[in-house]
Amino acid sequence: MHNKLYDVFHRLVAHFGPPHWWPAETPFEVAIGAFLTQNTAWRNVEQAIANLRRASALDPASLLALPRGRLETLIRPAGFFRQKAENLQSFSEILCSRYGGDLTAMLDGDLAGVRTSLLSLRGVGPETADAILLYAGKRPSFVVDAYTRRLFTRLGLLEGDEGYEAIRALFMDNLPHEVELFNEYHALIVEECKTFCRKRVPSCAPCPLLACCPHGQSAVAP
Repeated sequence: MHNKLYDVFHRLVAHFGPPHWWPAETPFEVAIGAFLTQNTAWRNVEQAIANLRRASALDPASLLALPRGRLETLIRPAGFFRQKAENLQSFSEILCSRYGGDLTAMLDGDLAGVRTSLLSLRGVGPETADAILLYAGKRPSFVVDAYTRRLFTRLGLLEGDEGYEAIRALFMDNLPHEVELFNEYHALIVEECKTFCRKRVPSCAPCPLLACCPHGQSAVAP
């Protein structure tokens, strides 16, 4: 399995190049993006973050100080704005009250323990927790999303009905725990699924993974 995962990674790197993800100026901005990207496209998150930047609200104290209605208006482009505003201010309140606003301190310590603590927070599911750990905290915690399930099911490395933790374990158990590797791998999966391995109409013939993809080979067979 180790060799198969590396083969996929190297084929993607050879085609797309290093993705240099996550686009953000600070770790806290990464964390905000991880909340906002839930159930929406990244272009919508970019609009919401641009609004927060113009309002000088991209630090935990400033975001916490915003009137709730004002915050909801600023992040409206990302959808579910009432729920997300509540979650963002709850996260910022805990960050300020327990860690003096220091996200590095919040994410420091035993990885499993920190992840469990994040998962106990309002609005933080496994994907959000792992995104915060990997991209904001520079901790080696692999991020799984719907793209991961789709791609690796088509590659024959998943059955398709596994839960989040089982899919995460595929990568955590078979790859070295390197932040840069996990960062690039997840970003490349996203790029692959947006470009080739699309949900309804995949573009299999030009896909860089065709040589190792049973689904793709079946699709292009005469």
